[in-house]
Amino acid sequence: MKLVVIKTGGKQYLAEKDTILTVEKFGKDLKKGDKVSFDKVLLTDDGKTTKVGEPMIDGAEVKAEVLEVGRGKKKLIFRYKAKSNYRKKKGHRQPFVKVKITDL
Repeated sequence: MKLVVIKTGGKQYLAEKDTILTVEKFGKDLKKGDKVSFDKVLLTDDGKTTKVGEPMIDGAEVKAEVLEVGRGKKKLIFRYKAKSNYRKKKGHRQPFVKVKITDL
């Protein structure tokens, strides 16, 4: 079992083969079935040896397939100040890309 830690969208994700990840802030226009690759690999582990990048591992790449592109549940932002009749309500839906890791 080979494990890797990848960095994308300002976050780090632990992945192994056939893992399904929900990645935020991908930045590209993608469709279902597209192939993507992550080249910012921070750590690899194959059970015997562990490689830690400084900060990234040179030449390491993780390939994945896009399963779904969408937006998450709405998060409500509500501002309120007591005794002054001040109320503001906003909403936000974070875009995401759901990918399946195919090759490490």
